[in-house]
Amino acid sequence: MQIPFFHIRSLADAGEFLKLLSERAVSGSGGQPVEEEVVAVLEQVRCRGLEAVLSYTRRFDAPEFREEQFALSAEDLERAAAAVPAQDLKIMRRAWENIRAFHEADKEPSRLDARPDGGIVGRLVRPVDRAGLYVPGGKGGETPLLSSLLMGAAPALAAGVPEIAVITPPRRDGSINPHIAAAARMIGLDEVHAAGGAWAVAALAYGAGPLKAVDVIAGPGNIYVATAKRLLQGRIGVDVTAGPSEICIVADDSADPAWVAADMLSQAEHDILASAVVVCTEEKTAEAVRSELERRCAELPHRGVAEASLTRYGAIIRVPDATAALELANRIAPEHLELAVRDPWSLLYLVRNAGAVFLGHYSAEVFGDYVAGPNHILPTMGTARFSSALSVSTFCKKSSVLALSRAFAQDCARDTAALARLEGLEAHARAALCRLEEN
Repeated sequence: MQIPFFHIRSLADAGEFLKLLSERAVSGSGGQPVEEEVVAVLEQVRCRGLEAVLSYTRRFDAPEFREEQFALSAEDLERAAAAVPAQDLKIMRRAWENIRAFHEADKEPSRLDARPDGGIVGRLVRPVDRAGLYVPGGKGGETPLLSSLLMGAAPALAAGVPEIAVITPPRRDGSINPHIAAAARMIGLDEVHAAGGAWAVAALAYGAGPLKAVDVIAGPGNIYVATAKRLLQGRIGVDVTAGPSEICIVADDSADPAWVAADMLSQAEHDILASAVVVCTEEKTAEAVRSELERRCAELPHRGVAEASLTRYGAIIRVPDATAALELANRIAPEHLELAVRDPWSLLYLVRNAGAVFLGHYSAEVFGDYVAGPNHILPTMGTARFSSALSVSTFCKKSSVLALSRAFAQDCARDTAALARLEGLEAHARAALCRLEEN
């Protein structure tokens, strides 16, 4: 396995490596541009609705998929959930309690501020009316990312969203994985639909048969799902650009190479487009990580995916010091940033761009995926430069509130009119000045 190896002294030397990462966004299946494929899917669902969704589902997921399998009834969910072992339910509930508690503390209240002149200004925070949660199905719906359902539902419920629709790819027989059904029932969600990919995202945005259109879509997915969300943004709200998984680990000589390799492989096994990068301040650490990656990758059940990911978009990078490592990490703006160093807190203040930061040798990214509490639906593909983790605010609208006093209006009317006239807006000016007139 040939993992790319780079010596980078400063960002000026990073061009070849950064070009490597940028290539992940270029091509989809058959070499056809991803965006071209997704645009066609969105247009089909917009025009044909449920008929198009069923057609794509039969083509890609479940050949005999029936219309009545698209929207699951309460009985369907209960029957599927009954197949989940009690121990699995216990583990899911423990994870849910941590995730829910974290997001309950994240709620932002409405705010009203009294002014000295008697007026009031503030902000009204209200949930959206309807949200859609996309839950990836994994390998043919058999390895669903049920943790993503928990991560999407917790902030939506904490925000107070009254209607939440779940959509997830079906298995080959048209049913959804019972663990998704069990998770939905556990947290009180009763609207679940079976569909995946870009057509599922389109169904949430435009509506399809019994599925009503939503206001916000949240949830991770592959590059097709991420592209669909990006293209639909503006018609509906979306959470983050959550495409192929990625991790960047900054490691010094205190890092355990076996642990670093394990964390890299935890992301590489997701997808051949995933990116796992380690930035080492010591040559010895870099070489040791390379050896551990080869050894551990050979033992994985999905070795082919992990190998393809590492050889195409993985990297072992040698830098002169921690400062250079953080400069590069900020340029990457990774979904997950691990600081596997002796004193991680001393580097935290240097972090500017990252979806989530994991400090210290025991803060493995995988704990953030499942049980720690903070959300694992994070910006990818460099969008952590301007985007944030899924949170309660994703599902909220914020309206400004102004209750101005007579004193304020009369004091500011002439200044307001002057500014309006500078912009050539005479009606604006007169709307302010009429407040000076006595009735």
